[in-house]
Amino acid sequence: MTAPSTPTHTITFPSHGATCAAWHVPATTDALAGPRGRPCVVMAHGFGATRDSGLLTFARPFADAGLDTLVFDYRGFGDSTGTPRQHVTFRRQREDYHAALDAARHLPDVDRDRIALWGTSYAGGHVVAVAAQDRRVAAAIALTPATDGLASLVQIGRTAGIGLLLRATGHGLRDAAHALAGLPPHHIPIVARPGDTAIITAPGALEAYTSTAGPTWRNEVCARTALDAALNRPTTSASRTTCPILFQIGTDDRVAPPAAALRTARLAGPDAQVHRYPVDHFDVYTGRWQQRVLADQIEFLSSVLASRSARRA
Repeated sequence: MTAPSTPTHTITFPSHGATCAAWHVPATTDALAGPRGRPCVVMAHGFGATRDSGLLTFARPFADAGLDTLVFDYRGFGDSTGTPRQHVTFRRQREDYHAALDAARHLPDVDRDRIALWGTSYAGGHVVAVAAQDRRVAAAIALTPATDGLASLVQIGRTAGIGLLLRATGHGLRDAAHALAGLPPHHIPIVARPGDTAIITAPGALEAYTSTAGPTWRNEVCARTALDAALNRPTTSASRTTCPILFQIGTDDRVAPPAAALRTARLAGPDAQVHRYPVDHFDVYTGRWQQRVLADQIEFLSSVLASRSARRA
C-alpha cells in the first residue's frame, strides 16, 4: 500500500540484529514546526498486523496537520527481517518501539524532543510501557489498548469458553517444544470465527480484521505467544509515565477489556486523557468512527506538541 497523495519514503533501521522496515511520511505543512523542527509520531500496529494494514489512513492526515510519522513493521513481520517469522512477543515489540524512537530522532527536520508514540490494540499497551521507560517521549496515544493480559484471558474465558484457552495453551506448548528442538515454528491463526482455534475469535473479528489487512499480512502466528500473553501487563508501568497519554477506549470492546484500559488510564495520572466511544474493537479503523478517533488524536497531538515547543522557546 502506498500513499499517492502524500510523499512516503521507505527507510530501514536496526533493532537487535535485525532490520525493521518503515515508512517516513513527512508533514505537508509547517503548522507545528518549531525552531528545532517538526514533531513526529512513531506508529506500529496491533497483534500480528503489519504497517500496510490501514495505518496510512492515520499517518496521512497527521502529515496534513503538520506531523511527521514513522510507521514501522516489527521484527519478523511484513517487510522487516528477523526470525522466527510471525512471532509475537511483547518484549521484542517494545524493543522495536525503542529502536524506532531512536530512528525518528535522527530523521531530517524532526524535533527529537517532540516525538510521540501511537499504538493500537496490543501496541496500545506497548506505548504505555515504552513511555514509562523513555522519559523523553513527549506524548502517547493508546487506541483501543490491550493493557492487561490477565484481564484479556479472563474475558476470553468468559466469552469463548475455557476450551479455547486450553487448546491455545496446547498449541503453545507444542510450538515451544519445536523451538527447543530446533524445528520450524508451529503456527495457529491470528484471527478466526467463534468456535475455531485462534488468538482472536470474537464475533465479527475475522471479517473486520481481514477487511483492513494489507498485502504483507499473514493470518498466522507462532503458537508460543499463547504462553506469553498473560505476562503482557503494561498497566503495571502506567504509574511511571510522565507524558500526556490519550486513551481511546471502546466501551463495547470484545477483544481488549475496556475496564482494564480505564484502570490503566487512572494509574497514568492527571496528564492522562480518556475518550470513550460506543464501539467494538475493530470499529475504529474505518468509517465515521475512524474519522472521529482520528480528529481527537490530531487535536490532542497538536495541543500537546505545540505547547511543548512554546515552553522551550
